[in-house]
Formats: sequence, structure tokens, C-alpha cells
Amino acid sequence: MSRVAKKPILIPQDVKCTVEGQAITLSKGSASLTRVVNDNVAFSYKDDAITFEPTEQTKQAIAQSGTERALVQNNLVGVSEGYKVDLQVYGVGYRAKLEGKTLILTLGYSHPINYETPDGITIEVPSQTEVVVKGIDKQLVGQTVADIRAFKLPDPYKGKGVRLKGEELILKEGKKK
Repeated sequence: MSRVAKKPILIPQDVKCTVEGQAITLSKGSASLTRVVNDNVAFSYKDDAITFEPTEQTKQAIAQSGTERALVQNNLVGVSEGYKVDLQVYGVGYRAKLEGKTLILTLGYSHPINYETPDGITIEVPSQTEVVVKGIDKQLVGQTVADIRAFKLPDPYKGKGVRLKGEELILKEGKKK
């Protein structure tokens, strides 16, 4: 059996867990996430702990049990703490600003890039070169960060572009005579 699936998920006292069929809903205050568990995975919720196991002993079901456990754990962390990713904008004249729910990026193109913030995501711009993406859904936060980075990936020669805060970028050496 999957090593990940063997470990139970312990639900804190301040998080409410509701099970309806194959759906697990975790909520705390106004934050709520629901995960519909795959049919190849059986789970049980007892004594503030959720345990997962495959319904069959096939490779697919065993792998899926670990995956479902990890996804429910991500929902628990998102509801209780939330996810946050910091981005940095590098380059002369490159900047970011926020107007309402629209992130406006100036990244060296002939026009500014307007990015509409998806529902469930909060974007903050503490300075012109910093962007903070926050949310409770790990997948949605990661996809939003990937979309913003895709507008201008870091240049391997000068390092200009949008990168994660603290990301190490190895610059290539330029052309020699």
C-alpha cells in the first residue's frame, strides 16, 4: 500500500469536516473546500481522523489512495492556514500595480498586461517589484502564479522577468569575440 495513504489526516478542533458519500468538505469560518474522492479509494472519518485505503489491490488504486490523501491534506492546510507565493519582477522599467481586481504588469512590451484575478485568489502589490498571491486552494494559487510568470519568464542572459522570490537563476555567459 502507498506509504502516504497509510498516515491518517488529523483534523484540528477548529476545522469542521463533513462527509457526504465520496465528498469530503473541510471548512473553517467562511473558508470551505470540497474534494470528491475517487471511487477506487475508500476512506473513513472517525475520532477527528481520516484514513484512506484502496478498494482493490491494483497498482492504480494503490497509487490513487496516496494521491487522494495528499489532496485532502492540501485542502486542510489551505482552509486552516492558506497558501501564499511571493513573486519578484526584475528589469529596468518592469513594474506591477493593482487596480481593483486587475493586476497591471509593465514587462517591456509595447502595451501593459492586464490580468484579471480569479475568484478565490487575493493579489497584493506591496511595492512596484513585488507581487503576493494568496488563496486557500493550492492548485488555484499555483496556476495563478504560473499564469503571471508566463507573461515574462526570466531571461537566461540578463535575468529580466518575473520569478519566484528567492529563486536562484544561473545566468548564461554572453557571446565572446
